[in-house]
Amino acid sequence: MLETKNKATILVFSGDFDKLFAAYTIAAGAAASGMEVVMFHTFWGLKAIQKGNLTGKGFLSRMMSLIDRGGLDAAGPSRFNFGGIGRWLFKRMMKEKGAASLQELQDAAIALGVQILPCELTMNVMEICKGDCIADAQTPVGVATFIQHASESRMTLFI
Repeated sequence: MLETKNKATILVFSGDFDKLFAAYTIAAGAAASGMEVVMFHTFWGLKAIQKGNLTGKGFLSRMMSLIDRGGLDAAGPSRFNFGGIGRWLFKRMMKEKGAASLQELQDAAIALGVQILPCELTMNVMEICKGDCIADAQTPVGVATFIQHASESRMTLFI
């Protein structure tokens, strides 16, 4: 049996504002408490580490990119989005309460040493290149790397 480390592995598969907020809050908190933290971004969660530019060469991936270019500023809440108004409302309420923004949480997590791993398969399917991701995203990896990290971790979360 593998010995677990003081490590957390978070699989980020949602691109919703509230779920990304939870993922990055937990990641930054775990890293601040001394844990090694790995975040594996796949499917819509990959949009959180995209720069927000157009991607893809094929028709379908190009159309998908036109609809959702990615980037933290484009993330809407899973409920009450109301065509983008919900995102604005949540950001305003958070600012009024002094809560960190999603970008500030991502920056804090990265500054605390959280590893940002993009999913290679998702990138291939959606025709997203490494250059389309934020500078702190590491080389894309496959599911075997996620499984290795998860098997060494005290906690593994799917958000």
